[in-house]
Amino acid sequence: MIMEKGISSVEVLPSKSSQVTAVKVVVKEPETKQTQRGKRVGFVLVHAGAGYHSESKAKEYKHVCKRACQKAIEKLQAGALATDAVTAALIELEDSPFTNAGMGSNLNLLGEIECDASIMDGKSLNFGAVGALSGIKNPVSVANRLLCEGQKGKLSAGRIPPCFLVGEGAFRWAVDHGIPACPPGIMATRFSLAAFKRNKRKLELAERVETDLIQLKKRRQSNEKGSRVMCRTCGRPSKANDGSRGGDQIELYSLENDSGTLDTVGAVVVDQEGNVAAAVSSGGLALKHPGRVGQAALYGCGCWAENTGAHTPYSTAVSTSGCGEHLVRTILARECSCALQTEDAHQALLETMQNKFIGSPFLASEDGVLGGVIVLRSCRCSAEPELSQEKPTLLVEFLWSHTTESMCVGYMSAQDGKAKTHISRLPPGAVAGQSVAIEGGVCRLESPES
Repeated sequence: MIMEKGISSVEVLPSKSSQVTAVKVVVKEPETKQTQRGKRVGFVLVHAGAGYHSESKAKEYKHVCKRACQKAIEKLQAGALATDAVTAALIELEDSPFTNAGMGSNLNLLGEIECDASIMDGKSLNFGAVGALSGIKNPVSVANRLLCEGQKGKLSAGRIPPCFLVGEGAFRWAVDHGIPACPPGIMATRFSLAAFKRNKRKLELAERVETDLIQLKKRRQSNEKGSRVMCRTCGRPSKANDGSRGGDQIELYSLENDSGTLDTVGAVVVDQEGNVAAAVSSGGLALKHPGRVGQAALYGCGCWAENTGAHTPYSTAVSTSGCGEHLVRTILARECSCALQTEDAHQALLETMQNKFIGSPFLASEDGVLGGVIVLRSCRCSAEPELSQEKPTLLVEFLWSHTTESMCVGYMSAQDGKAKTHISRLPPGAVAGQSVAIEGGVCRLESPES
């Protein structure tokens, strides 16, 4: 196994838009290392969300990413399917109280947890997903079970098996298939409950401010020109004819979706046979409307995995994170996978984030476009083409990119002693929602000796 790590060397790239800053990681060729005899190979890349990761919690984010990588690699070394490995990584991420997935997810307007998750198998191209699911500790396990059941073929009387279930129907299907229910009190943590209470207070204050602004506008229209009125929320005088819309004041009460709560989690995996899989899981936006389903459950939006084929020279796996509505309207996972079929993976991902996400005409009305992706692509190659006896290796290129302030990732090969983690941040001066950071590396996986 050969690892080519690229996190230290950074340079600023020119971009097509003056609002976009791109960070390129220069990958250097390492020394060759001998593969351990009999060891199975494979690679995993995980993310703990694109959002904002405070320095005070950096250790916890990195630790959960390490554990997720280790769980996936343990599965791969035991000969498990890529889908089972990626599910194992996601379960570890969902179980962390620091991520917005599974246990500790954001609460909706009613104070309930509703989760989305999906998984895709690059070999069969099958897909499984759940949306607005309550009462199940690990939503990704239900998504994976849907995928597996779908591969068995038609149901009785020729019925087509479901690949995507939501709400109560998803819960009942999970329980009927042996997945245990989880009491709601266990799903919410002290962190998520505290965030819910803060957000509810902010919402109430914001609604009061908006009511005051409407009253001010009516007074302005009733010819109270130049008079000064008092805002009953903040107690400060306001000019009725000053033309202010109060946007800055409302911003004071914005919810915590810009400070760590966009932490959808995900993972991408390639196994020894070159099969890829991808998965994603999320608790959704804070104070979302009950029943809202985000990108984590939707086909082509939350994750994508596709093995090499007649029209796809590379196997690709993608997992996304960020504002679900932005990712849904751009079908970002599928767009990234298609772009990665070109020769230069780094440039392809950069242009996709610029043109298909930040610059997407479907998001033209948005002030800032928030999201992130992890991508993996692989192909078979010979490490020394001139040597006919040389065993082919699996070349794995892995990248992550985000428009949010930060994104936490971890990666590991089956021959590594431990996972490596990194919190990627936008460069100083870059504006979240208008800038892109992109980093990554390359890994060569040699077939094990018999």
